[in-house]
Amino acid sequence: MSLKYAVLGAGKQGVAAAYDLARLGDAIEIRLFDLDGEAALQGADKVNKLLQTQVVQGKAINVDHPSVLVPALRGVHSTISAVPYKYNLQITEAAIEARSNICDLGGHTETTRQQLAFGDKAKEAGISITPDCGMGPGMNISMGIRAMDYLDEPEDVYIWDGGLPQKPEPPWNYHLTFNANGLINEYCGDAWFIRGGQPTQVPCLTEVELQDFPQPLGMMEAAVTSGGLSTAPWTFKDKLRRLENKTLRYPGHWDQFKAFQSLGLFDPTQTQINGHSFIPRDLLSAMLTPKITPEPPVYDVCLIRTQAVGRLNGSHSACTLDFIETYDDKTGFTAMEQITGWHASIIAIIAAQDKLPKGAVPVELALRGKMFDQEITRRGWELKREIFTSPASP
Repeated sequence: MSLKYAVLGAGKQGVAAAYDLARLGDAIEIRLFDLDGEAALQGADKVNKLLQTQVVQGKAINVDHPSVLVPALRGVHSTISAVPYKYNLQITEAAIEARSNICDLGGHTETTRQQLAFGDKAKEAGISITPDCGMGPGMNISMGIRAMDYLDEPEDVYIWDGGLPQKPEPPWNYHLTFNANGLINEYCGDAWFIRGGQPTQVPCLTEVELQDFPQPLGMMEAAVTSGGLSTAPWTFKDKLRRLENKTLRYPGHWDQFKAFQSLGLFDPTQTQINGHSFIPRDLLSAMLTPKITPEPPVYDVCLIRTQAVGRLNGSHSACTLDFIETYDDKTGFTAMEQITGWHASIIAIIAAQDKLPKGAVPVELALRGKMFDQEITRRGWELKREIFTSPASP
């Protein structure tokens, strides 16, 4: 099978996605686009050199111009959007017009729901729409669904995930691997969970709990953050009693950011001090970014743990899946780039291979069962699985 792909955005995750498409996507052409044409050329050159191929072509594009974007996507089997989520609605419309399957790195649940509302148009065009791929939302949800599969009657699903430095350095013990405004956005407002069978809003930075991981990682703190479950709370309402996702950090992180929150530094509205206007969130981002942005290479680690609780063979049971990825010395891709870019690539590939239904396909329904197992095995990923079953009552 000879397939053509497009990747919009030649940043870290976009280049990682292009690499995976070139390696495992039966690609004869990959169009790597970016507003910065030089960045697109550099990204294409990196992938081509790593794989000793010429399949990736770097090109400049402005995704904010549909008249340019639609022709660029024609003839493409699958497109990945790795640009900020604010562009994804118009990119989805362009992909439908160009008849290209579309998936993206998402990050904003309401935008995702609007994209999925184009399901009928996508079906008429013969394509699939799968927003909110990546690590979280994305791989974390796929693992949560996979844990459910091991039970006859899943009732509760818990997900914990996080990207961290392998060797934390105080006082922050954290490395920023994406835009600081994106990080702050995840820490603001409410998350959507399922509680009592219904979608429920839960405040961010609350319900802190501990999760223990193998050394040298050790004990982690997990707290509520927004957007990690995408549309799953609506897909599984009345089917699950409880569904939740918390973000993992080294101990002390949540106290730091709750202090910033209490000072009003998450506020995105303009304020004044001594006659000077500023936006508190912009100030926090500007001051914090240089403190937590590491110099390359970034030796990071990404953790995902999912647990489904319910019944198996009539007994109360739980299935736990653990996944740990680290920086790759051979390719130079961080753990975050691998999980984020490659999960999106998986969705793009199976869509191009006509393995997804046409129309709107939420990420929680896109990668399941044996297909999930096959795709992670192809990438050398390993999941540790434990199933606990309570002894039968006498």
